[in-house]
Amino acid sequence: MSDTVRTSRALDPATAPAPDARRWEALVFVALAQLMIVLDTTIVNIALPPAQADLMMSDGDRGWVITAYALAFGGLLLFGGSIANLWGFRRTFITGLIGFAAASVLGGAAVNAPMLFLSRALQGAFGALLAPAALSLLTMLFTDTKERAKAFGIFGAIGGGGGALGLILGGVLTDYLDWRWTFYVNVPIAAVAAIGAYLVIREPRHAGSGSRLDLPGVALSTLGLVSLVYGFTRAESDGWGAGTTVSLLAAAGVLLAAFVVVEARAKAPLLPLRVITDRTRAGTYLSFGLAVVGMFATFLFLTYYFQIVKGYTLVTAGLAFLPLMATMIIGSTQIGGRLMFRVQPRVLMTLGFLVAALGLLLLTLMEPGSSYLALVLPGEVLTGLGMGTAFMVAMNLATHGVDPRDAGVASAMANTAQQVGGAVGTALLNTIAAGATTAYLAAHHGTGTAQRHLAMVHGYTTAFTWAVAILAVAALLAALLIRTPAVGRGVKAAVTG
Repeated sequence: MSDTVRTSRALDPATAPAPDARRWEALVFVALAQLMIVLDTTIVNIALPPAQADLMMSDGDRGWVITAYALAFGGLLLFGGSIANLWGFRRTFITGLIGFAAASVLGGAAVNAPMLFLSRALQGAFGALLAPAALSLLTMLFTDTKERAKAFGIFGAIGGGGGALGLILGGVLTDYLDWRWTFYVNVPIAAVAAIGAYLVIREPRHAGSGSRLDLPGVALSTLGLVSLVYGFTRAESDGWGAGTTVSLLAAAGVLLAAFVVVEARAKAPLLPLRVITDRTRAGTYLSFGLAVVGMFATFLFLTYYFQIVKGYTLVTAGLAFLPLMATMIIGSTQIGGRLMFRVQPRVLMTLGFLVAALGLLLLTLMEPGSSYLALVLPGEVLTGLGMGTAFMVAMNLATHGVDPRDAGVASAMANTAQQVGGAVGTALLNTIAAGATTAYLAAHHGTGTAQRHLAMVHGYTTAFTWAVAILAVAALLAALLIRTPAVGRGVKAAVTG
């Protein structure tokens, strides 16, 4: 039976289960958990300089605060999705929240660098449990397509805008309190979400239907994804031709290829290949992962530009991202959520990526003296609207037509695409920007502050140019691979499963 037919029948009012009466209350707590996860991708970045000074970290060790989180999160996501299928989404969700909060307390109380690295790795590990469970809960709780569109609009807006909010909140907490509060702030968020989930969310009917754990699949996928993420991280510091970088990326290729072979033969696979061989889901994962590169470019290089070149304070730099966050929310809830019933998802995603690319194209015109209102603000607005629209649809399509027993793994694949895209984007674009900056300084023989700022901005704009090209490829993949029709009147082929 095709995914479209299965989805249509699943949504037939005569056969579909009655919607959960407290689903909108449940959305509040799922959204809080998503906010906490996304915040932690950026909020700690702002706190790094004072944390480094307090804990006497070297410049080389400092990077492990980011890397430990990315390795654990990216490497364990498929495992987390499988655990959610086995344990049940509600139980996994609450466990992930409690563990994330405990890891955050450990990070806030860190007395040395290894303790901080451990806390970040534990945050990533529990985040890998939490993220697929949260997305799966939304998929199961919202069975009506119009309601689901609204729910995923909110979820997608938080996923897109939460990173910018992390920069703002990180600046405020670090400036007015202490860097440790960038960790402690997770505790009340997790507590409210866990208590609310315990009281409000019921375990979906098909949850916990997994049979057993695929240990060879767990080992191969975890080692492969860790090698991949760490390989790109090493590329940023050591270069793409370094022996360590090449070895890690080659090992990742071998391990992930072996994983596919094992999964094709396993009786109870960690990743049923039917999840990724569906054309629409595959196109969603690929294009979404590439688009995250553009989003990371926006956060990363505008942060540098605001603080180093423009001399903004931490709080002012964070506030400068507000338009980006606001337009992501508008794109997700008002544009993507409303047009999804009139326009094919592939059209929305393609146009969303192209609008975001246009925003980044504006940012390639930046100079040290560029006006925020005249240039940066329009770039943020276009990028936010495009990303918000496309990400909402992508999150919705991530579990398109999927069997309930595969919901956790399908959700984990969406998060894996996001994490790997973020790791690739950070390593690739940082390397490109650094190379362009060095080449500019060598060509212009300047040593003053003004010349260094010119060189830095040249590096940033070069990275933005690459990000534009990557978003164009994401748009092309979305246009060619995604084939799900829009939701019309009645019960037609649905956007989500």
